[in-house]
Parts: sequence; C-alpha cells; structure tokens
Amino acid sequence: QAPLVESGGGLVQPGGSLMLSCTASETIFSRVDVAYYRQAPGKSREWVGGIRPSGTILYADSVKGRFTLSKQKDTVTLQMNSLKPEDTAVYWCKIPTADWGQGVQVTVSS
Repeated sequence: QAPLVESGGGLVQPGGSLMLSCTASETIFSRVDVAYYRQAPGKSREWVGGIRPSGTILYADSVKGRFTLSKQKDTVTLQMNSLKPEDTAVYWCKIPTADWGQGVQVTVSS
C-alpha cells in the first residue's frame, strides 16, 4: 500500500489557525475512509474526524465547528481554526490499509 505523506503542523497562538495535509501516492482517497487522529501528551489517541468516499464528513464533538476536513483527489486537508491549547497533540492521517505514520506536531501556546 502506498504510504501517506503528512505535512503541516507547527506552533500557533491560541485562536490561530493551521492546516494539515495528507497525500497519497495513488488515487486511493476515493475508495477508502480517511481519518485524522491525535494524541495529546499523557492521553490516549483519539479520533478527530473522518471523510468517507461518499463525501460524508464526521467530526469529534471537541473539534466540531472549528475544524474542517476536505478532499481533493489525492490530498485530504484538515483546516484547524480557533485553536486551543488543548488541541496540542501529534496528529495523524490514517486509512484502514496503511500503518500509522510519524504524524505531525501541533502546538497551541502563547
């Protein structure tokens, strides 16, 4: 299975925005569910949101209204707005047929 390439992340102040991108080397996002997960320090990994091949998009309650998933051919993006310190975590893009990647660090701090 072609690996996913994750990008984006970084340091932002509370209330700021960041965008994460997830790209596949093949056009597979039209056939599988794509999800974002995150793991904050000292906490378990949690599901953030997902987008289905049909285009249906679901979000965790903690990010609903602030985060937006979108998909264009081989790229899925997670636009994160109104970021809070509790959004600080490592974020992963995941599809069922691929292993976990390294993820990207998102730090929300003043």
